[in-house]
Amino acid sequence: MSDAKEDPAPAKKGGKKKLMIGAVALFVLIGGGVGAGVYAAQSGMMGGHAGTEDPDTPKLVPKSEQKPAAEGGEGGGHGGGEGGGEETASHGGKPTPEGEGGDKYASTYYPMEKDFTSNLQNSAHFLQVGVAVSTPYDEKVIEHLKTNDIAVRSAILMALGDTPEEQVFTSQGKQQLQRRLVKAINDTLQQKEGFGGIGNVYFTSFVVQ
Repeated sequence: MSDAKEDPAPAKKGGKKKLMIGAVALFVLIGGGVGAGVYAAQSGMMGGHAGTEDPDTPKLVPKSEQKPAAEGGEGGGHGGGEGGGEETASHGGKPTPEGEGGDKYASTYYPMEKDFTSNLQNSAHFLQVGVAVSTPYDEKVIEHLKTNDIAVRSAILMALGDTPEEQVFTSQGKQQLQRRLVKAINDTLQQKEGFGGIGNVYFTSFVVQ
């Protein structure tokens, strides 16, 4: 009789153990599923954030998206700034594809108001030039240029004042001056706006007296 009473007890304990193990397994599965869902959601959000570009950063403009020339000499199809037959300077600005695809991206031209007049370095001569710029980026670069007109003009005048006399009488010297002006303008825009973007400088007039 005593043996018959003791048999059900182990079976009952075993049932409780199985129930506890099942509950633990279910909890682990649920917890793991929730954790995985949270992780996936966070990963998706982070990935989406990483792929979001700053809307205020200028964008390269493919030629297929080129807009007609606007008033004031702006627009990819405008030739203002190429006057005087001067060759273009090498591409400058922030390191981007802007120096890699002249045929790939549209050019927006902008002639700066008023000519620039400056003495030449260690010379009795002075230089008077008209300056226009081009950019393969959207209108934000030109907006930055207009916003910082005073700072940009100052940088151009300082670059002209550092120009030796012999540099302004040869085509090669003028091209060197163009590259220096590209750097001066881009350095100023980089400092003020965090982005350069000017690809070329053109002389619309060039007088040495």
